[in-house]
Amino acid sequence: MTRHFIGDTAVLLGRSLRHVTRSVDTVITTAIMPVAMMLMFVYVFGGAINTGTDSYVNYLLPGILLITIASGIAYTAFRLFTDLKSGVFERFQSMPTARSAVLWAHVLTSLVANLISLAIVMLVALAMGFRSSAPVTAWLSVVGILILFTLALTWIAVIPGLSAKTVEGASAFSYPLIFLPFLSSAFVPTATMPGPLRLFAEHQPVTSIVNAIRALFTEQPVGTDIWTALAWCVGILVVAYLLAMNTYRRRIA
Repeated sequence: MTRHFIGDTAVLLGRSLRHVTRSVDTVITTAIMPVAMMLMFVYVFGGAINTGTDSYVNYLLPGILLITIASGIAYTAFRLFTDLKSGVFERFQSMPTARSAVLWAHVLTSLVANLISLAIVMLVALAMGFRSSAPVTAWLSVVGILILFTLALTWIAVIPGLSAKTVEGASAFSYPLIFLPFLSSAFVPTATMPGPLRLFAEHQPVTSIVNAIRALFTEQPVGTDIWTALAWCVGILVVAYLLAMNTYRRRIA
């Protein structure tokens, strides 16, 4: 049964990735907005923002990476919605394929596409002066956090992708997620924010994830931020997965 599921998922993943390679512009478009935002904040606003660091691009990058993921998962919802409306799901259900393989193929496609977008953003950041002397273990930890965050948001994207009535509704859910880093420590220290906003910023998931990635890049003590970040990522992932699978069973039954 497990071998059957893995084999079916691999075949369907190949199908989804071929669709992505035929529209590389979607991956590039996903990276364009975060890159433009990074250029604007570093070269236009960076000189006026006091973060207590020597390089604003080093301070800003973790938040930009999360925005890249948040903007990329809108395409996951869009691809799911398109397949659902075109009858692809029903077609695969009539074949001897594992029931959830098509769903997992979309999730893994999202992971691959987002990792490519993240790599593009990282290359631009390096060209803008981003530097880190962090060891390989720290870089691997950052990659692990970004993968967990991508999977968590992707499973959130599955829900509107399966339940939305219009294609606009399928992708519109990502807008609040893109905006969330602005209400965190991604762009400025939370200490500069007014009371109620500061309270929210310090206790929402993006701040702990950004702080953990920033500390890993700069070889600073991560403290409890990394455990809080992992707890948020895993918690969101588990809840979103359960809700998405429930939505999938009701939609495809």
